[in-house]
Amino acid sequence: MSFLRDNGLSITLAILTTATIAGMIVVGTHAFNQEAMIHGEPTVTIASYLATGHFLSALFENWESEFLQMAAYVCLTAFLFQRGSAESRDPDAPWSELDEDPLKKKDDPKAPWPVRQGRLIRTLYSYSLGIALAGLFVLSFVLHLRASAVAGNVEAIRNGEPPVDLWSRLTDAEFWFECLQNWQSEFLSTLLLVVLSIFLRFRGSPESKSVAAPSSATGK
Repeated sequence: MSFLRDNGLSITLAILTTATIAGMIVVGTHAFNQEAMIHGEPTVTIASYLATGHFLSALFENWESEFLQMAAYVCLTAFLFQRGSAESRDPDAPWSELDEDPLKKKDDPKAPWPVRQGRLIRTLYSYSLGIALAGLFVLSFVLHLRASAVAGNVEAIRNGEPPVDLWSRLTDAEFWFECLQNWQSEFLSTLLLVVLSIFLRFRGSPESKSVAAPSSATGK
């Protein structure tokens, strides 16, 4: 039971992710087949649907925006402040109090392995969270582009138009509309979290200040 208690947040989020992807696959297959029947095309099974541009484009389009949001949030909060927000570091606190120099822990046997290595590895590890999220964003963006081109070409063939290559899809307004409609919502939701956490509370959440903390207090 201690395993479930210690990992309950990850387990719950993994279950919700799996469940919503499964739901997306089921309803996506139904929507895809409805469109296929309208055009007199053969329908597909759920297994076959997983390889379609219709599914992969939608999947990676959403992942891309989420990874962009998280990468931007991690990087921006390292350098920018919002006084009073639970999501911001205190602009008046010395840097040394916020994040101790890992070099001081290079001989500590309890420190993570990269901290005890040379300067390059230690530096990369110091920014590894942002690097990983940015890398996942780039990977998702490329996969979204590729799947979007496949889906777009299916539609082009239906309309008697010539297919397009990846470069043409990259410069297509429709592709960027797909990206920006999600990116703006991610930045907006992050902005609201930063600002609302100044005035509102959720007792017990690490994303909230304590209920009795003044609105001017910054940080958790």
